[in-house]
Amino acid sequence: MKTDETLAKAIASPKPFVKWVGGKTQLLPELEKRIPKSFGRYYEPFIGGGALFFRLQPQRACLTDINPDLVNLYTVIRDQVEALIEDLSQHVYEKDYFYQVRGVDRTAEYSTWTDVQQASRFIYLNKTCYNGLYRVNLKGQFNAPFGRYTRPMILDAGNLRACHQALQKAVIEVADFHDVKKRIRADDFVYFDPPYAPLSTTAKFTSYTKKRFDIEMQYELRDLCRALDQRSVRFMLSNSSAPLILDLYSEFNVEFVYATRSINSNTGKRGKIPEVIVTNYEH
Repeated sequence: MKTDETLAKAIASPKPFVKWVGGKTQLLPELEKRIPKSFGRYYEPFIGGGALFFRLQPQRACLTDINPDLVNLYTVIRDQVEALIEDLSQHVYEKDYFYQVRGVDRTAEYSTWTDVQQASRFIYLNKTCYNGLYRVNLKGQFNAPFGRYTRPMILDAGNLRACHQALQKAVIEVADFHDVKKRIRADDFVYFDPPYAPLSTTAKFTSYTKKRFDIEMQYELRDLCRALDQRSVRFMLSNSSAPLILDLYSEFNVEFVYATRSINSNTGKRGKIPEVIVTNYEH
């Protein structure tokens, strides 16, 4: 049986509240050992599941993403977690109900929903859709299909409250990754975890938002890293081991790590695959 102290520690240790393609939970040991010993403010322009942020729990942080629904969810957890918990408790895991909730963003009704209701919908769909895949069409409408699970955890109140505490001092905004350039100072630290470059010519970039993250944006992100390096700003970046990425970041420290990825529909192609961690400083 867990002691009160152990339970308190578990509750105080937040973890990502959504499943996210390319999430970094399993790579946290590799990321942590490359973090600078000290820095000013922590920046994460592609917040996603926020695994590294929740592990580090920096006192000063700026968390941004171009996905307004995701940013709304983080904001609601920071500011209205109890209302979110109450709304989440009303959801049921049932196929027809799933498609009813999923289809709301195709109606005028969705614009009348509160921030809490929209955040609750986000978590519900994330926990019950196929493979936890967050995917939208060109109109920005969620289109991942129903997933089959034994007993999905739609509501994890303890973790939501822990995340609520960790986010209290964080700045959370909708912003493009370029925005970090005008905010950041020399003693700050930024972690980039963008949509990965495809490993093959037949692969597609994941559609996290209606604005696709394409190859041109991979070049723009590299150029931003160069600009930050020239200002002595330390950055760490995760990406695939695609030849494009190895070429783009060849002037920096590029290290290979291995992660298990299960998004491939062909189970024979799932397993540990090489990814890269890029830094512009010694660690």
